[in-house]
Amino acid sequence: QVQLVESGGGLVQAGGSLRLSCAASGRLFDMHAMGWFRQAIGKEREFVAAISWSGGDTVYADSVKGRFTISRDNAKNTVYLQMNSLKPEDTAVYYCKVRKISGDYWGQGTQVTVSS
Repeated sequence: QVQLVESGGGLVQAGGSLRLSCAASGRLFDMHAMGWFRQAIGKEREFVAAISWSGGDTVYADSVKGRFTISRDNAKNTVYLQMNSLKPEDTAVYYCKVRKISGDYWGQGTQVTVSS
């Protein structure tokens, strides 16, 4: 089993910044990648960013490229999402996801609200 604890969400004005964290614990020996997804009210959950656990390769959704940065701390089993130049359309519940060879695990989500 894998447990994920997210933090860092909140309310921010447009143009502001937030940093999300996701700490993983449990059986992590076959972890392949960690990432962030988000789901706005009335919309489907969508991919935001991901990072490979070994090489650190990153990938981003077009909507956040140049504004968001994903990073990891292998020693702490933690992934971060630095979000800059936030827009009202970034408002959503942000979910952390761990991809293991044996399966995927999700966090409980953290709310990010960007006011205009």
